[in-house]
Formats: sequence, C-alpha cells, structure tokens
Amino acid sequence: MILIIQLPQEKLHYFEFVKPIEDVLRKNNIEFRSIPYKSLDENIFLNIDKIIISGTSLKDNRFLKDLEYFRWIKNLDKPTLGICGGMHILGLLFNGELKKQQEIGLTKINFEKEFLRLSGSVEVYELHNYFVEPEDFNIIAKSNYCIQAIKHKTKPLYGILFHPEVRNKNLLLNFVNL
Repeated sequence: MILIIQLPQEKLHYFEFVKPIEDVLRKNNIEFRSIPYKSLDENIFLNIDKIIISGTSLKDNRFLKDLEYFRWIKNLDKPTLGICGGMHILGLLFNGELKKQQEIGLTKINFEKEFLRLSGSVEVYELHNYFVEPEDFNIIAKSNYCIQAIKHKTKPLYGILFHPEVRNKNLLLNFVNL
C-alpha cells in the first residue's frame, strides 16, 4: 500500500496537489491511503510499502514550521518520494539548506543519470518559491536555476522539485513500481 502524505492546509489545494496523485494511483488499481501530515501516527506505517509526500501551493509553507511531524523519516527505511514541498522536507531533515528561487510553468531540466526511469532533458511543470540544497543526497537533475531531483546517498529517499501530478505522471508509477 502507498501512503500519500498531504501537505496542503486548504481543501482547494488538496484538489490541485493531492487528488491528481490519488487519481493516477486509482486509475492504475494501486491501493493507497491519503492522510494530512498532522494526522499521522506511527501505527500507520505498519502496512505501508512506499510513501509519497505531496506538494502544495506557493503560499502554503506552514509545513516548513512543522518539521517535527516528519522526524520519523530519518528512522524509517521505506521508499519515500517527496514532491516539491516534500523534497524541501527531505533535504531539511538531512541538514540541507532552503534557498529562494521561484519557477512557475514548463521548464526543461537535465538528468545527469537515470532517475525513476527519467533521463536526459525532460520538460516538467514547476510551481515553487524555494529549493533545497541538500547535504546527504546526490543531485540528479537541475534546471538553469536550481536543483530539481535528489536521491539520498544510502536510504531509499527521492526528492523532486517539479510536479509529476501535472506533467510526467509516469514518474509516480515508476516510483510505485520500484
């Protein structure tokens, strides 16, 4: 089962950032559970195979003040994909630094090596004000302005700054089918 951790605080943002992920999984008959991050308890992880941490809107950054809700990631050894804000969380938990850089719309990024079956130059959809400069991760892809994809050096943790629920939906399935 896949656990989707919802970062949006507002219901409207759920429909933009979480529901499209749920729809991809539902369409492909993949069992999932979707929960707001403040509603998590440690028992939820017993029957979970993989975790997806959703993104959220440009102005909804409350999760950055709530990193204590995500400390469990450091001790959990389940494949986890952080999308946009989820990538911020992964990087910050492992000594990364948050930096300002706004990108909105379609952008070409370059994968230095294969990442969840994506490689070379790929067009993605961006919607962010920040990116994370990680310490304990390998940098896999960049745009002209910032880091776009990371993979932890020893753990099954993946982060992407772009939004595959808008474009590149196959990346979600590639992650699920790792």
